[in-house]
Amino acid sequence: MTRATAFLLAGLTTVVPALAAQAPAKDPFTMEFYYKTRWGAAEEFWALFTKNHLPILKREVERGRILEIKVAAPVNHGTEEGRWDYRVTLVYRDVIAAHDTDPTLAAWLAQRFPDQDRYRKEEQRRFELLLAHWDLPVSPVPIEP
Repeated sequence: MTRATAFLLAGLTTVVPALAAQAPAKDPFTMEFYYKTRWGAAEEFWALFTKNHLPILKREVERGRILEIKVAAPVNHGTEEGRWDYRVTLVYRDVIAAHDTDPTLAAWLAQRFPDQDRYRKEEQRRFELLLAHWDLPVSPVPIEP
């Protein structure tokens, strides 16, 4: 097990119970994923995202884990500190679906992307294009008392 995998699993054992306490398991759970690319790299990043990652998200819609995928990009620019190029919002079936692992994903990826060496290089390149990436769980706030 790599150090990154161990870190992720340790974090999930802390985060998932805390998130489950905030959102009942039966309620939809929303995560926003922000991507800030290097200047001039947004189009290349998006091309790789739609080629290699979007099919995975669409598969999760078909499987019922994800209920909705929305993508946004800013029309104008803001400050460099607050700049982001793409926001991908995923509405999961529930908090558990947002954090469980799919034991069939590796086999599906091997079938979907037979040239695994190329797939790994393109995914590595996609992340090399980023200056920052953050994931933000969000919850609805009632506007009526």
